[in-house]
Amino acid sequence: MTPAIRIDNLGKTYLSGFLRRPFVGLEKVTFDVPEGGAFGFVGPNGAGKTTSIKMLMGLQAPTAGQAWIFGVPIAQPDSRRSVGFMPERPYFYEHLTAWEFLEFYARLSEVPATERTGRITALLARVGLERFRNVPLRKFSKGMLQRAGIAQALVADPKLVVLDEPMSGLDPIGRVLVRDIIVEEKERGRTVFFSSHILSDVESICERVAIVVAGTLRGVGTLPELIGTSSLTVDVTYAGTAELPGAARIGSTADSTTVRVAPGEVDAVIRAIHAAGGGVLTVHRNTRTLEDVFLDEVERARLVNEKRLGVLA
Repeated sequence: MTPAIRIDNLGKTYLSGFLRRPFVGLEKVTFDVPEGGAFGFVGPNGAGKTTSIKMLMGLQAPTAGQAWIFGVPIAQPDSRRSVGFMPERPYFYEHLTAWEFLEFYARLSEVPATERTGRITALLARVGLERFRNVPLRKFSKGMLQRAGIAQALVADPKLVVLDEPMSGLDPIGRVLVRDIIVEEKERGRTVFFSSHILSDVESICERVAIVVAGTLRGVGTLPELIGTSSLTVDVTYAGTAELPGAARIGSTADSTTVRVAPGEVDAVIRAIHAAGGGVLTVHRNTRTLEDVFLDEVERARLVNEKRLGVLA
């Protein structure tokens, strides 16, 4: 099956300053986004996420490599015919009402006239803006504009939805709404490719994730592939206050104690608890999260950069 997005050694070098010194914004990034499901694109500020998305959307030209959307090279405008897009900092015509705004984009997207009214009505309700349909966008808060931008990205019922930081500026209710929309689009067989700094959201809704740091790809794959499935440590809480050799106490109350042990030591600790006359209350496995992986990759990139600068010095 042709992937929704295919990126092959994509790169972008900028010439900056009076002396036009080269700055590498993105270097030899390669990965595929399978059709269907949600794909998270994560990285710190300045990592190259928005640069990558702008090149996919034809807003910047790559200086190296190539990419395709549903098999069509991104150099061809037709590659974006089946794409709905919301940029990180969307600009809207503020004099338009929410309804006029969506109708404008529906016309641009060649949505049939017979479908526009029903589709716009449904989208305004879906993003929680139905009662603001006749309010000019200049009176919207940042979070409301984000919702309007997401509705705009969906107005053409695209096969691929590309969202750059869709959770930015949203309150908790807005974040839940956007998460629900992404899940709903997945269930409809659509592909959602989005960048985000909110790693817990990415972990909860994405099947695959790419991590980019300092312009280079640091990891890509399914969440189990990136995070792993093995436990790092196990916390055991037991009745009593008996000391257990080899177990690190991390908390206690008048009636119970919690210790942290390696996964392979759990059985021995439980036997020791029973031998001391206590009883096991809870066993909790501490596993890695996407945030752990992300921070590890950021630290590795920092060390590599420091080593490179040391060699140059």
